[in-house]
Amino acid sequence: MEIIKPEIEHFESVCEIYSLSIRDAFEKEGLGDLEETISEEINHKKESLLNYLKGDIYNKKYLIAVNGDDIVGTISFGPCGKQIKDCTDENFPAQIELGGLYIKPSFQNQGIGSSLINKMIKEMKNMGIHIFSCDSGYKRAQKRWIRKFGEPYLVAKDYWGEDGDHMIWLCKTGDFINEED
Repeated sequence: MEIIKPEIEHFESVCEIYSLSIRDAFEKEGLGDLEETISEEINHKKESLLNYLKGDIYNKKYLIAVNGDDIVGTISFGPCGKQIKDCTDENFPAQIELGGLYIKPSFQNQGIGSSLINKMIKEMKNMGIHIFSCDSGYKRAQKRWIRKFGEPYLVAKDYWGEDGDHMIWLCKTGDFINEED
């Protein structure tokens, strides 16, 4: 597997990952009937990626995981998104959010997500970014983030409705990268 920056010719393949993995996540969370919300989420991801591919390199950065000729995952980082801004105050120390981690369902649980996270954290550290946040409202993803990043910095109780908590982590790149990397 190779991790690279996406180019315009990767757009449709990455969009397919968004469609497959976002629908899969909603289904597994028992929210598969929220078609309008699912479509909005997919379209927002597509628009953001397209802006990046057209040269808006100041908003977000992307990486993709390529297995042979198949693009199997993607990750991004950029300014903190709406949920983090809604749940924190202006004194929140992180201005950057690691997110947009999507893996094709048939390739999940094979370490691809961890490889993408590690590579992106190295990229952030090389750019002088020392603190970042990540967040999730998906219960399944929250369990994985807790294993990877520890206990959340903040839990917004019932943010998504009853028992729909939103979790936010505050992380240091140095906690995940050895100096010799």
